[in-house]
Amino acid sequence: MIDLRSDTVTKPSPAMREAMAQAEVGDDVFGEDPTVNRLQDVAARLLGKDASLFVPSGTMGNQLSVRLHTKPGDEIIVEAGAHVVRYESGAAAGLSGVQTRWLPGARGVLEVDQIEAAIRPPDYHNPPTTLICLENTHNRGGGTIYPLDTIKAIRKMAAARSIAMHLDGARLFNAVVATGVPAAEYARHFETVTFCLSKGLGAPVGSLICADRERVVKLRRLRKMFGGGMRQAGILAAAGLYALEHNVARLAEDHAHAKRLAEALAGLPGVRINPAHVETNIVVFDISETRRTADEVLALLKAEGLLLVPFSPTTLRAVTHLDVSRDQIEQACAILKKVFSKLAA
Repeated sequence: MIDLRSDTVTKPSPAMREAMAQAEVGDDVFGEDPTVNRLQDVAARLLGKDASLFVPSGTMGNQLSVRLHTKPGDEIIVEAGAHVVRYESGAAAGLSGVQTRWLPGARGVLEVDQIEAAIRPPDYHNPPTTLICLENTHNRGGGTIYPLDTIKAIRKMAAARSIAMHLDGARLFNAVVATGVPAAEYARHFETVTFCLSKGLGAPVGSLICADRERVVKLRRLRKMFGGGMRQAGILAAAGLYALEHNVARLAEDHAHAKRLAEALAGLPGVRINPAHVETNIVVFDISETRRTADEVLALLKAEGLLLVPFSPTTLRAVTHLDVSRDQIEQACAILKKVFSKLAA
């Protein structure tokens, strides 16, 4: 079975498992796990921040950041398809008591004028806008890279209004590899930045929140409040260190595989996709012309040995990752051609 449902399905390599087995550990709630501390130092340096905090998941990282920057009754501005509001179980409202203002982006990207127009006027009838959340790369946008100039413009506007900015950088290193823009250059425009170790980087668990030292101290307390304090977590942190040392540059292979899939899909009957929109490792395509539902087409693909996920009743998503080879991508292209050609006939 060729599994392109997500880059979260990757399994630790033998070398990563060896690094985990050899990890030096301590109690991280006491700040005494040397491997966790090293991972946090490495992450902070990569993103040009003073400090970072290891957390169990990207969702926790995002929600801790929301809690840090807001008070109950505040409003945060997000893109309508952002992970922080679409895939985190209503956590912003449930855990931080904030209201979310959803704005439709172009493949996940918001423009500065659009955001500025949505900021609430200073009237006690309104919830104050205290946080802007961006996502880079944007999952529902199809792995879209947030343009750096757009980020800079949003930052300038937000700073003038004393509004904090958080970056959901779950797949930030995909953007880094695709553009050559250093992670620290993206990160310097945000008070807090999260990135995941358990997606394209191939670790089994974990994310980092990067910020200044004072905010990380506050985040550490919030992590405990949210139930994210871990003890001998160096076993997991070792996998993250291995991922950052060995699996960043190779993300370019995933991008090439995604582009190959997109080009193959573009020539199939009943499929609508613009390969130029495939910038990283996510491929989203429309199948409405087949007059079949996403679930029906997924069942046909699964019967041939290919796993994808539905993104709407008429769209599917494929995500390339380190556990899928070029040969398997070619097999996936052949399966897609077989299934969609049969549907057209």
